[in-house]
Amino acid sequence: MATIVVKQIASPIRRPKVQRATLIGLGLNKLNRTRELPDTPATRGMVASIPHLVTIVEERA
Repeated sequence: MATIVVKQIASPIRRPKVQRATLIGLGLNKLNRTRELPDTPATRGMVASIPHLVTIVEERA
């Protein structure tokens, strides 16, 4: 199963509640934290909805 490593690069302060909830849904809540998540369309959609807060560091097969 393929996975992606997602890193939080910005703070959710002064952002809409929906964006903060998306970060929490990804398991991120502090700067420079990383999470290894399954590479699914749902995960990709969540990352695509907040590209200014997170980045994909690595894609693993």
